[in-house]
Amino acid sequence: MHLTRVLELYPDTRVTQILYKDVKNAAELRRKAMEGNINGALVNPTMLVGPFQVLVAANKAVHLQTTGKMKTKTLNAEIIFNLSPTNNISEAFKRFGISDGDHSILVVVVHKSDEVQFVSDISAMVDGQQLPVDDVSSLSDFNKIKKLFKITPQEEKCGPLLDAVVCRMAIKDVL
Repeated sequence: MHLTRVLELYPDTRVTQILYKDVKNAAELRRKAMEGNINGALVNPTMLVGPFQVLVAANKAVHLQTTGKMKTKTLNAEIIFNLSPTNNISEAFKRFGISDGDHSILVVVVHKSDEVQFVSDISAMVDGQQLPVDDVSSLSDFNKIKKLFKITPQEEKCGPLLDAVVCRMAIKDVL
């Protein structure tokens, strides 16, 4: 049900994604995350096209942490920030972070290969139904995503939405 990938540039680092729907305790989870009591990023899956988008954001966050160039205070905040097409941190949290009334959550945990306990600790906190991570697109709001990332109809004809979104995430530091 969860999806774990090794980061190619950091082979000892894993990114695990866990998707939940019908979550009843989003407000409590959000509070715990803000207090630093959850070792993971809590992402709003309605703004995601697929798991690869999150993997790109997590990879970039780990790289920036390693090089000492993060724009936020924590790795989990950096993951959420990297999902956004803009350089506005508070806007990134509004769009990609969870809110108290959310009913679906994607948990993203960055961990070493021997630290699998983090994943089960967070899973025990979530009161919701776990889904396969590849089903994240069933929860997506594609119209909101296209509007936020400014995807034109002409661009949609050229390639998949995921490619356009990931491209914008990658170039935001350059513009």
